[in-house]
Amino acid sequence: MKIIVNKEDKLLNYLYENLDMPKRRVKQYLTHGSIYVNNSKVTQFDYKVLPGMNITIDTGAKSKYELPFDIIFEDDHIIVVNKPSGLLTIATDKEKEKTLFHIVREYLVSKNKFAKVFIVHRLDKDTSGIVVLAKDEKTKNRLQENWNEFVSLREYVAVVHGKLKNKEDRIIQKLKENKTNLVYVSKDSDAKEAITNYKVIKETDNYSMVSINIETGRKNQIRVAFATLKNPIVGDKKYGERDNVNRLYLHANRLKMYYPEVKKDILFEIPTPNEFKKIMNK
Repeated sequence: MKIIVNKEDKLLNYLYENLDMPKRRVKQYLTHGSIYVNNSKVTQFDYKVLPGMNITIDTGAKSKYELPFDIIFEDDHIIVVNKPSGLLTIATDKEKEKTLFHIVREYLVSKNKFAKVFIVHRLDKDTSGIVVLAKDEKTKNRLQENWNEFVSLREYVAVVHGKLKNKEDRIIQKLKENKTNLVYVSKDSDAKEAITNYKVIKETDNYSMVSINIETGRKNQIRVAFATLKNPIVGDKKYGERDNVNRLYLHANRLKMYYPEVKKDILFEIPTPNEFKKIMNK
């Protein structure tokens, strides 16, 4: 199915107004990577379309079973995916449907209408990388209740501003969160300890690429750690500076955990995004 855009609009809204099909189905096509603008696959609901652009909708059954991001591992009990930057892990009051949870659930239900999915852990909206989801409540509870014991490695890669004074270090901080959801360093007795280890793996005049291993899983702890060092993560508009980039340069690239179903540790590992390598070559 093809249509030619005749006015400027956001993609999802334009499709709602110009396709004779239920809104739920339109969202499914967009979510599952079945819509192309000028022959490029687009999954963003708010993608701007302009007059003269061609929109193609692949209504074939095959596209219904594809996720718009990579599956790292899948069996009967868990599914491990590479979450894109800019995508919420789970719904908020403001966003219910454009979330990792919703997209994975739609994918699983398209294959089995009785399928379920449960969030085991989260990544910040702006952080990309490895996320583990469970397909049944028993597995979800088992992993969540033993997460700190089961997970032996949580590794990230990031690009930060400038050159770090120490090329390798262990950052120990006490963190709290205020009413505006901003995490900050505090000496209060109820502040929670956050431990962040890093090592510089490449640097230029403007940026440093670092490998990060966290010993705790506090909200925004990596972002706060580097902001405190005055080397904020590139693209961090919350704790750093406004950059002319389109994402946060923080990526969860390695996760090692004990998986009860196979009774051994499994290492999940994914490559560093290409944009990280490109900015380091500027």
